[in-house]
Amino acid sequence: MKKVAGSLLVMVVCGSFFHPVIVAQEQKTAMVPLPSVDDFTNGNNGWSAGLGLGIEYESAYEGSDEFGFEVDPAGAVQWRSGDNIFYWAGEALGWRGLRYDMWLLEAAVVFEEGREESDSDDGHLDGLGDGDEGLEVLLQARHAFDSDWRYWLDSRLLIGDNGTLGLLGAGYRFGDQNDGTGSSIAVAVVFHDSDYANKDFGINAEQSAASGLNETYLSGGFRSIGFHYNYRTYINQNWQLFGEIVYERYGSDIEDSPIARNNYEAEAGLGVIYVF
Repeated sequence: MKKVAGSLLVMVVCGSFFHPVIVAQEQKTAMVPLPSVDDFTNGNNGWSAGLGLGIEYESAYEGSDEFGFEVDPAGAVQWRSGDNIFYWAGEALGWRGLRYDMWLLEAAVVFEEGREESDSDDGHLDGLGDGDEGLEVLLQARHAFDSDWRYWLDSRLLIGDNGTLGLLGAGYRFGDQNDGTGSSIAVAVVFHDSDYANKDFGINAEQSAASGLNETYLSGGFRSIGFHYNYRTYINQNWQLFGEIVYERYGSDIEDSPIARNNYEAEAGLGVIYVF
């Protein structure tokens, strides 16, 4: 918790330090003014891109009690036409569109890498084998209560080769900027079907024999309740600083799985992006 609090402090301090720059950047506009939604178009039609790196301190895998640092690429290539943005962001290819100023719709195809035995340095996944890779389809709809997106509701459905996951949430945006900077918080309740639950936390007979862990089968239903904090600001004309904190508290069914050595998953991240 000290590391999470420290990352939050860094983000707040950075936001205060760069506040004069934010004022200078208010001519930039985003399709929706949410720091959790990448928009590098500055309100212009055509091509745009942002490229950078982020460093995260996170759980080694779902349910892990091992934590470590990981450096990942950040950003996206985008093409905007009016209230529609088509994007390629790492392992996701998708579209998002604004309708009636208060509906943000999104559809994407995402590549899921799957868990590997080597994700646990302490050997807690030995004998379980590597998880299956696969494609997932993401469908999302956010609805704001007014056009400035101060409050919004969120619904999300993830359908893939390894099962289905659903999310219902609500969020709040701080600040008055319209360029996608500032900060926001969101809370969500997450559900999954049995296939998705057992992908991360189930243990079949073969895995049980190889690992020594009890055979475990989970049914679908409630998965977790989560909290998400996002932050974004401009350092100068082209450079953005971003950060996030994520906490997910698992339900009792997951806690009972031998794979879940923690009853939660958490991560804190900080990074920079250059906007072309």
